Parts: sequence; structure tokens; C-alpha cells
Amino acid sequence: MKFRILLLLLVSTIAFGCKGEAVKKEEKKKELVAGKDSLIYPEEVHFKSIRQITFGGDNAEAYWSFDDKQLIFQSNNAKWNVGCDQMFLMNVDENFKEKMPPMISTGKGRTTCAYFLPDNKHFVYGSTHLGGDECPPAPLRKNGKYVWPIYESYDIFVADLEGNITKQLTNEPGYDAEATVSPKGDKIVFTSMRSGDLELYTMNIDGTDVKQITNELGYDGGAFFSPDGTKLIFRSSRPKTEEEIKNYKDLLAQGLVEPTEMELYICNADGSDLRQLTNLGNANWSPFFHPSGEKILFSSNFEAERGFPFNLYMIDIDGKNLKRITHGETFDAFPVFSNDGKWLTFSSNRNNGGGRDTNLFIAEWQE
Repeated sequence: MKFRILLLLLVSTIAFGCKGEAVKKEEKKKELVAGKDSLIYPEEVHFKSIRQITFGGDNAEAYWSFDDKQLIFQSNNAKWNVGCDQMFLMNVDENFKEKMPPMISTGKGRTTCAYFLPDNKHFVYGSTHLGGDECPPAPLRKNGKYVWPIYESYDIFVADLEGNITKQLTNEPGYDAEATVSPKGDKIVFTSMRSGDLELYTMNIDGTDVKQITNELGYDGGAFFSPDGTKLIFRSSRPKTEEEIKNYKDLLAQGLVEPTEMELYICNADGSDLRQLTNLGNANWSPFFHPSGEKILFSSNFEAERGFPFNLYMIDIDGKNLKRITHGETFDAFPVFSNDGKWLTFSSNRNNGGGRDTNLFIAEWQE
């Protein structure tokens, strides 16, 4: 989570802008075949089967209802009459090759990170709509480097599945977004700028009892609870040198962060016992707990020489037994297990005809 579609666009720009022809030629050599399922690479042994859900635009961060019957995801598919990311609802057996899903955000501003609440009738999400009806600008470069905007107009809202906002959970000045819900159904973790830096916070699902979880300089975000609700996994870009610190602060003052160097961190749900999980280099992000609670699935380009490909990897929560899960040539990210542990949603550039579309897939998981 949490570079959203902007990072998907960033990766697509890298992949097809800098080295497009080479990627296309490689994909022709490496066919998507595993048994009778043409969407799985032969090395992807944890995928028993797979279904493609969307067929155009940039689609990401599909999160399951607590009963695993529905998902909410975000998309900027121009054919669905949106100018930037909005939230859409689907039943688990649907795909959108020939139809459009119902939009359940306001259609105003830009949205991010929709996550079901335990009643399966409401969800939380971040939206900039109070700052204006139009899509806010999305700069992707600053001084020749890739950046991601931190919109101060983001706040976190509760809405029903018809798109009606029923409550505003945050109203502090500055960025509040990236909310996800504990599987226990009692807490929300989110990223906020209210301290002057991008830190993690938790609150009750009604917005009360807000507590700061992290307090070190750097962008802490994309947090998820473990299946038992006792731990948090997140990604962070924490500057160390004087130059890195200055660059980070200068960009943050302009509402920007640079998302190219990130590692994964793990801690207890109250912020205690914080430790760095990965030390791989490049961008390690969009982590999610394996159903056992003992492993983390995440996206990384640490093996890439020029920024891509991004693939999914799995690692034990003690930092051991790193294993590659997907074997694409461009982009796989945003892995999310169903609550029963049988299915995995993720976003991928596979099967997009060599274009830039990033689509949603649901894979049947096997150990």
C-alpha cells in the first residue's frame, strides 16, 4: 500500500520509457504458462490458479471484506469516467472486462486506501475532496528525481457501500491517510503529518484514542496489522546522513517525498519492539502478513539494476528465509491475503499487451 497508483505510473514510466523495447522483447521470450493457467509463470509455485479482474487503467490495493465476499479497490480507469483514483466495489466472483464496477467514493478529489470495517457494510478511506472537487496535481519528478506528493487535504472518512460518507475520522491540519483496519476489528492504523513528520498512529475504529506509534525522522507508512492484531508491518524511508536528512526535510516542506529507498520495519501494535526487517536496498514496500503471522509478503526491486522489475517476495518475521514469489519482467505489488488465507489479490503488469496498464488479479494460494 501506499505509493498508490502514482507509484504504478512511476514504475510504468521507468519500464516503458527508459527500456520499453527491451522489456517487450523479454516478455515475448518468457511466456506466461503454468499447467493450463496462462496467467502464471512456471516458477510461481505458490499460485494454484489465477483470475484477472480488471482490463485497463491503473488498478491497485484491493482489500477484502471481513467475510471475504467483496473487495474494494482503487482505479483511475478513464473508461470509468474518473480523472484520478476513486474507489470501486466488487463481488469476489466478478471481473470487469465488459462492465464497470460501482464507484463508492464521492468522485471528487483524489482517494486512497479503502479498507472494510468489521460490519462489512462500511469502509474507511482517505480523500482530498474537502480541499476541492478537482483531482490535485500529481508531480512525479523534482530536480530529476522521482517524488510522491503528500497532499495536506487528505483526511480519513467512513462511508457506506453506497458511497455515503457517515463520519470524518480525522480533522488535524495536514496529511492523514493510509488507513487499514486490524483483523480483530478494534483498531485503525494510519499515517499522519500532525507531528510535523510522517509517522504512524493508531485509533479506535470510531476515531477515538489516537496514539502515536513511530517517532523517528522519515516517512513511515503502508502499515498493516498481523492476523492476531498484535504486530504492525510497514515500510519506511529513514534518512541517515546529513545530506539525506536535508533532502528529506526540503522535499517534505514542499509536500513531497522520494520513494526510491525503503526498507520494511516491524513492531508491536503499540510501537514497542521496533526493528528493521529488511536491509535489501532499493524500494521494499507494500508488505502484508502471511496468514500464519510468521511471514511477510512484499514487493521489491532490490534485484533490479535500473528500477525494475518489481516482484513479490516472502520473508520470515525474523528476517530469514527470503524467497521470491512472482517472476514477472515489469511490476507485481500490493499483495493482500483473504481473511481465510486461501486467496491473494495483487496488482500486475502481466497480460497487458505490453502497454502500461496495471490490473488486479486474484490467485489461489498454495504452500
